[in-house]
Order: sequence, then structure tokens, then C-alpha cells
Amino acid sequence: MTLGQKLRERRESLGLTRLQVAKACDVVESTVINWETGRHTPKLYPVQMKALCDLLNFTLDELAQGQEQGN
Repeated sequence: MTLGQKLRERRESLGLTRLQVAKACDVVESTVINWETGRHTPKLYPVQMKALCDLLNFTLDELAQGQEQGN
């Protein structure tokens, strides 16, 4: 499973919208769309990455594993 697939699956399972994720990470909604479709990988400041992990109940290790598998 790619990182984008993992992000989308977790977001949907938690009943969150892309806009909610975007606001939590201080990015625009199209950025979240790009993450989920695999066009871009999240390049966030530490505070933004923490917000993403907290919101989606991921650890940094879990996200890193998804990124490695997606490449």
C-alpha cells in the first residue's frame, strides 16, 4: 500500500474530509489530494507532521513505512 493510499484509507475510516486534514496541517485541500493520489509526498514542518499524525492516529514510523513502500 502506498503512502497516499494509507492516508486516504485512514482519513476515510475516521470520517474526515480532505479539507479537515488540510486545515489541521495548514495546507490547502489540493495538497491533500496530491498526497492521496501519489502526485506528491508530504513535505511538512515538524509541527505540521505532528498534526497529521495526531489527526490520523499514525506514528512517524508508520508514515515512513508507507513512503518507502510507495517508492
